[in-house]
Formats: sequence, C-alpha cells, structure tokens
Amino acid sequence: MSTTETTEAAKNDGAEEPTDDVALFDVDHPAPVIEPPRKRTAKTPKASRGNFEMQAWLFMRLSGIVLVVLVLGHLLIQLVLDGGVSKIGFAFVAGRWASPFWQVWDLLMLWLAMLHGANGLRTVINDYAERDNTRFWLKMLLYTATVFTVLLGTLVIFTFDPNIR
Repeated sequence: MSTTETTEAAKNDGAEEPTDDVALFDVDHPAPVIEPPRKRTAKTPKASRGNFEMQAWLFMRLSGIVLVVLVLGHLLIQLVLDGGVSKIGFAFVAGRWASPFWQVWDLLMLWLAMLHGANGLRTVINDYAERDNTRFWLKMLLYTATVFTVLLGTLVIFTFDPNIR
C-alpha cells in the first residue's frame, strides 16, 4: 500500500473532521440557544438606561485598574517594606493616618472598592431579580449598605484620634 492509498484510507475510515471552510453550525445542526436571565416584555422600555449603563461599564474597568494599583501598592508597602503583619497595630495605624497621603490613599481604596462592588452587585440584581418589587428592595438595601459603609469609613479615616482613652 502506497502513502497516497494510506492517506485516502484514513480519510474514508474515520469520521469527518470539520475543516476551516466547513461551518460548525448549519440548518441541520443549529447553534444552541442561551436564554437570557430576564426576558423582555411588552412593557420593558426599548432604550433603558443606555448611557448610564455604558458609564457604569467604563467605571468598572477604570476603577478596577486603579484598585489593582492601590491594593498591590498597599500590600507591598504594608507587608513587605514595613516589616509584615506583626508590626501592624493601633500605633502603626495612628502613625500612618497622621499623614494626609495615607488618609487619601486609604480613602480612595475604600470609596473605589465600595462603589466598584456595589456597581457589580447592582448588575447582578438587574440580571437575576425577576420581579420589579424584589429588584427595587434589593437595590435599596445595597445602596443603603454602600452609603453607610462609605460614610462611616470616611468618618473614621478623617476623625481618627490616636489619643483616645
């Protein structure tokens, strides 16, 4: 058997494998349909939250990049350059927050992390809460928790007193 006959026999014996010019899906083999988490109805507005959603999407990307820099910088400075976890205590935090630089650094981390996380959870609530009433109350709970945490964290950062007794 020659080499040409061997290749022809191998082609005819096995199942046909798709080539680059053969489509994976056709009329006889359609692509699977993935159902959306919440279907549109007749009363769903056509152009809902278009510009806001684009800005929220952009915020997620930009805040994620800034958060990576802030968090990795924080970990590098706190854990590697300053001697590790064993040195972190009340006096350490008091010394750090005496500087406006560290107050702003920690404030940026707090605000960006909370807003980034709240925006992500808002998207999850929009996708998976089917009833309008449920969606409304879950978002109100999320917004309340976010505002409370941001305000309390900001208050602690700027009113921290190391001489408290």
